[in-house]
Amino acid sequence: MTQSDRSLSTEPQPVTVDAPAQRNLAVDAFRGLVMCQLILSEVLSFSAISASYPRSVFWRVLAINQTHVEWSGMSLHDMIQPAFTFLVGVAVPYSVASRMRKGESFPWMFAHTVWRSLALVLLGIFLRSTSSTSTNFTFEDTLTQIGLGYTGVFLVAYCRPRWQWITLGTILAGYWLAWALYPAPSASFDYGAVGVNADWHYNFTGFAAHWNKNSNLGNAFDVWFLNCFPRPKSFAFNSGGYVTLSFIPTLATMLLGLIAGRWTRTASPKSTINQFTWAGSGLMLAGLLLHFASICPIVKRIWTPSWTLWSGGICFLTLAFLSWVVDVKGHRRLAFPLVVVGMNSLAAYLTLSLWKEFIMNSFRIHFGRVLDVLGPSLEPLTVGIAAMMTYWLIFYWMYNKKLFLRL
Repeated sequence: MTQSDRSLSTEPQPVTVDAPAQRNLAVDAFRGLVMCQLILSEVLSFSAISASYPRSVFWRVLAINQTHVEWSGMSLHDMIQPAFTFLVGVAVPYSVASRMRKGESFPWMFAHTVWRSLALVLLGIFLRSTSSTSTNFTFEDTLTQIGLGYTGVFLVAYCRPRWQWITLGTILAGYWLAWALYPAPSASFDYGAVGVNADWHYNFTGFAAHWNKNSNLGNAFDVWFLNCFPRPKSFAFNSGGYVTLSFIPTLATMLLGLIAGRWTRTASPKSTINQFTWAGSGLMLAGLLLHFASICPIVKRIWTPSWTLWSGGICFLTLAFLSWVVDVKGHRRLAFPLVVVGMNSLAAYLTLSLWKEFIMNSFRIHFGRVLDVLGPSLEPLTVGIAAMMTYWLIFYWMYNKKLFLRL
């Protein structure tokens, strides 16, 4: 019986349980690419180098794509979180099938999923609090957003494909409607009271104003929700415009990954690439139409439904390209450096979050003169390259020792 033939039942069966499958190296390479991009953005200070070469278009373009856009639009850096989130969904069908082969029951898997969701949320709060004087209860970072939606994507994995698509559409349409019905800021709205400077040039007009910074449904929810937790002072706004409610469309991004993961398990590489290409192109087109029709702007910071479609489309196309390179052309050795990092993505995330300053400062202290060989203007580049090599060697050692950090 195939996945598409199954109906909902009280004894869920999400995927066929066949012989143990080999790891999908294209998925591992994609995950490694995302983590390498994150590490690169943290340790290679292109903005500092660009400031030293103000006339260089090359360094300016690199600096722009190493930071988030102010509000609407996208840089390469903006794709890190949705790609990582998408890949969490891709892994779910593989994880469920593997655990079913081991004889684990649905109640046990569900309990473990709830524990994993809670652990991700708590880990996100912990990492956000490392430089605070008290626990920083915030829920808009990557780990907490994934944690808040992870149990949902696990449950949807037990639905027939048609219902997975229906759930995805319902989430996006319902989330859009909730924001559209919330009152848009008036012409006299005091944006300064919510941390938006007078010279801010990114506010929308007309119907799209429902998605303006810190004057929307998400900020209103956080003014209530985040003040339910102990805080040094009352929460009024997030300086970056991020909101807790983004976990709802983040769940939709994971569902897109879930669909991609189901396709990779049930189809040949070439047919899967075709599915990825058509799906990715369609999603990107839908996102653009919503944006330019002023129905729903593409804004990553509040994870608008159009951003979900646009970024999800890019994820599908990226996975299609990597599947073509790895599965069709067979360039597995070419993907190996990325696979080493991708198979230990959680370790990479934690290492970067907790050891970044220690590693980089150690190079500056002990090898400062050597790393300054290209001059002070390029010192961030040489130190960053040394740090990236150190990170990769750590993950390569873990890969050889078969040490993989999991939740």
